[in-house]
Amino acid sequence: MTEHPDLAGLQRRLAEFAAARDWQPYHTPKNLVSALSVEAAELVEIFQWLTPEQSARVMTDPGTAHRVTDEVADVLAYLLQLCEVLGIDPLTALAAKIERNEKRFPVPGAGDAP
Repeated sequence: MTEHPDLAGLQRRLAEFAAARDWQPYHTPKNLVSALSVEAAELVEIFQWLTPEQSARVMTDPGTAHRVTDEVADVLAYLLQLCEVLGIDPLTALAAKIERNEKRFPVPGAGDAP
């Protein structure tokens, strides 16, 4: 069994991959956001004409599951590269956003006296 990679390690591997190919000049925030959008659209394309029921079973077909997994990886790769370039810690950003949403959208009835 392989060890589960950590976020910082993945970001480092992505940076090393790009550096080895001299791609850093192209990894501007604008280009990374554009690439992220394209990859997200490719993920949407897989689901575009599926019914809700078909979309819930998308991972049962090995070919489609492979495509979905690859597109999810592409989206995450560009998002992590964008975070690296902009100096954003994605886990800290997500935790802060969840906390704001918990305050913004409280559970209905929570805190009400019985």
